[in-house]
Amino acid sequence: MDTKTAQLNRLVGALNQERSSYIPHWRDLNEHIMPRSARFCATNTARGEKRNQKIINNTATISARTLASGMMAGVTSPARPWFKLSTGNPDLDEMDDVKDWLHTVGERMREVFTRSNLYNTLPIVYAELGVYGTAAMAALDDDETIVRFQNFPIGSYAIANDERGRVDTISREWQMTVRQLVQKFGREKCSLQVQSMFDSGSTENWIDVTHIVRRNPDYDAKKLLSKYKKFESIYLETGREGKSASIEDGKFLSESGFNDFPVMCPRWSVTGEDTYGNCPGMDALGDIKGMQLKEKRKAMMIDKGASPPMSAPHSLKNQYSSLLPGDVTYLDVNQGQQGFQPVYEPNPVWVNAVASDIKEDERRIKRAFFEDLFLMLSNMDGVQPRNIPEIAERKEEKLLQLGPVMDRLNDELLDPLIDITFSKMIERSRPDWDAGQPGLIPVPPESMKDVVLKVEYTSVMAQALRMVGLGSIERFAGFVGNMAAVDPSVLDKWNRDETIDEYGAMIGLAPKIINSDEDVAKVREQRAQQQRAAQSMQMAEQGSKTAQNLSSADVSGDNALAKIIQNMQGATA
Repeated sequence: MDTKTAQLNRLVGALNQERSSYIPHWRDLNEHIMPRSARFCATNTARGEKRNQKIINNTATISARTLASGMMAGVTSPARPWFKLSTGNPDLDEMDDVKDWLHTVGERMREVFTRSNLYNTLPIVYAELGVYGTAAMAALDDDETIVRFQNFPIGSYAIANDERGRVDTISREWQMTVRQLVQKFGREKCSLQVQSMFDSGSTENWIDVTHIVRRNPDYDAKKLLSKYKKFESIYLETGREGKSASIEDGKFLSESGFNDFPVMCPRWSVTGEDTYGNCPGMDALGDIKGMQLKEKRKAMMIDKGASPPMSAPHSLKNQYSSLLPGDVTYLDVNQGQQGFQPVYEPNPVWVNAVASDIKEDERRIKRAFFEDLFLMLSNMDGVQPRNIPEIAERKEEKLLQLGPVMDRLNDELLDPLIDITFSKMIERSRPDWDAGQPGLIPVPPESMKDVVLKVEYTSVMAQALRMVGLGSIERFAGFVGNMAAVDPSVLDKWNRDETIDEYGAMIGLAPKIINSDEDVAKVREQRAQQQRAAQSMQMAEQGSKTAQNLSSADVSGDNALAKIIQNMQGATA
């Protein structure tokens, strides 16, 4: 009979086989850009040996760091709101209770993110995305901060896609000490070997551990136990101190489940049905290798120029000679013989040519990592923009290059991140709701029953990508304004209220800044009532003045008013 451990064994083997063709490429990227960021073997844990032996020029390393920092500041900056929640229904979003609830929940989610380690983990994710094309980050339950995030180094995990191309399976291999295993899973869950080491005091020995998350073949929505949830999570021991062992030799440390896939695996870009992604690091690898080779050649030329190989008369053999500055070497130069001199002197022109070529490599590497976008202003040497709109236009143009990357990032990283965190906050809030308390998240308004929330991103980069739409609104407003100066009736074609709502949504304004349609209607009705009251008072004043003037008018003489009165009297007689 096919046991579960045998199934898991085959699954891990198949995932590792799928990943194997990427390992050499990732090793190259690791050695030339981010030497300490990968785990190609579980035994690499806590090793402090030098790993940057192939890096002479660190341009690529700094560019990767700039990319990660730029993505962090531009996409998920902790210093400003980078997302807001919506029902997807503009009319429903405008309702006061719904608007307040959405704003409150968004604020509390940002507080949860700030208290957790999200903003320490995301820069690592962005760096690995740029260098390796694939990254992985798990969202785990935490008693203190609701959720806690853990980055998985490239090479330590293998993934697989579902039928829609989304990652739904992951196998991760790493090491834990005996003490850590007992702390996390309990002594009785560990193997007899680990229990023996723990009891004997060998608590710092390293044990190979495998964690597998996949769609649960025993999924049953009607059952409450965690092992019947949509995704299955299994921890098991697989070896000791680098000595590999079959999963069938292991023992389940933990068997549980998740309602949502707990690991976010964003890819920079994906070709067809590929599982792993492509990235700027792969695009720049040729230039990076060429640059390092040229740095070696340039160093050799400089070294030969500063300390060249020398030639000397045979008479100096076994005699004192020196190349130290200020020192003297004595020799007799016979007829036709040469003195102490360099055998080869490199041409300085070649040093300059190699240095210039290295500069070109550096420029291409920086461009591959979008450094010209993230450091746009500081890189404008001698070509300063003339005004602020020109700066905005230049940045918009460069940001368009990241449009496809942003769409994939939203789909594979940010949407799952917010969904998982929201679900965990709802789980924490339900007991409070049942007890009549407000909870971490307030009880949703009745009008939001069965509504599926949507996420709108308001980060700097998300807004910049929408600047094309803002420009269209601004140009339209200017065009209509110019026409209204000639014919004011054209304003009847312009829905100015909707324009303000759309503009505010595009730039990510807080909902309380723009009044709802209901509030605007009340304000306008009050204004109309005030205007009607003012008009009535004005008409009354005018009538009073008219009556006063008529009462004091002379009707006895021969004038128009006297004739009107006489005619009115004749008509009534």
